[in-house]
Amino acid sequence: MNVDKLKIIDLFAGIGGIRLGFEKFGAECVFSSEWDKYAQDMYELNFGERPFGDINDIEPNDIPDHDFLLAGFPCQPFSIAGKQLGFTDTRGTLFFNIEKILETKQPYGFLLENVKRLTTHDKGRTFKIIIERLKGLGYTVYYKVLNTLDFGIPQKRERIYIVGFKDPIHFKFPRPTGYHQPLSDFLENEKDIPKNYFVSEEIKKKRFSKVKPNHPFPSVWHENIGGNISALPHSCALRAGGSYNYLLVNGIRRLTGREMLRLQGFPDTFKINVVYTQIRKIAGNSVTVKVIERIAEEVINALKNNMPKQSFKQLELKTKEKQFHPCF
Repeated sequence: MNVDKLKIIDLFAGIGGIRLGFEKFGAECVFSSEWDKYAQDMYELNFGERPFGDINDIEPNDIPDHDFLLAGFPCQPFSIAGKQLGFTDTRGTLFFNIEKILETKQPYGFLLENVKRLTTHDKGRTFKIIIERLKGLGYTVYYKVLNTLDFGIPQKRERIYIVGFKDPIHFKFPRPTGYHQPLSDFLENEKDIPKNYFVSEEIKKKRFSKVKPNHPFPSVWHENIGGNISALPHSCALRAGGSYNYLLVNGIRRLTGREMLRLQGFPDTFKINVVYTQIRKIAGNSVTVKVIERIAEEVINALKNNMPKQSFKQLELKTKEKQFHPCF
């Protein structure tokens, strides 16, 4: 395994947010899988390859050898915004596809991502099953809930991250930075935004009648299930199934596709080639690249800190072997 060029596979890839985070540290993707056509279109445009489709349609043995498995497996079965059916939902059972690939291909490690609710679903039993199965495959497992808001980006997005290694090496999740960039750095120039992003006077009037006075500017206005409005200096979590007016900038317009990708840590060089309805869904399902970058950095550090010990042992063995070899 070359730590400076880890071979990775990108499962339930979306538009490649986890891949981007690891590629920053030299990783090479040898296989990707994503079933959504529109996400495939964007992935292909930005990475030059079209992901394999449904993960159920490929045998684990047919997946290339790799060092690290990366997967943001479907979160809807465990999400507070969904029905929380867990493993009774067919999407929930996709975790077992991951388990089968790990068992068959035996990569050195993995990174899995899901919603925070996974940890408490079914009184914690679902998460316990997942961790036990990963440990049962021989992995040392670490997990932690991290919030995008703590890593420089103004979006409150809590997700569970699970990291595993074949060896019992020490790993620590990245520490929160304790601050985030101002929302204004992520918003496009208002005068450049098309009129169809702006809400009707009726919706605007309704929002302004409910929001508290002296709210921050700029701000993202969030309407909860009860109809209450919060105007915050950051965005609430982008959601694939959120209504069109779930989040409004300054109470008057919807976020643009570019703004949503920025709030997920994607660079402006990342190209968009799908319609607005699809970019909303794609961004809502994505990971935050900046958080993945920090985790990837800690993974690389953990591997490098472990490698010298292995190398030293190998060197020691070779030295002992030479001592017993007669000289001619």
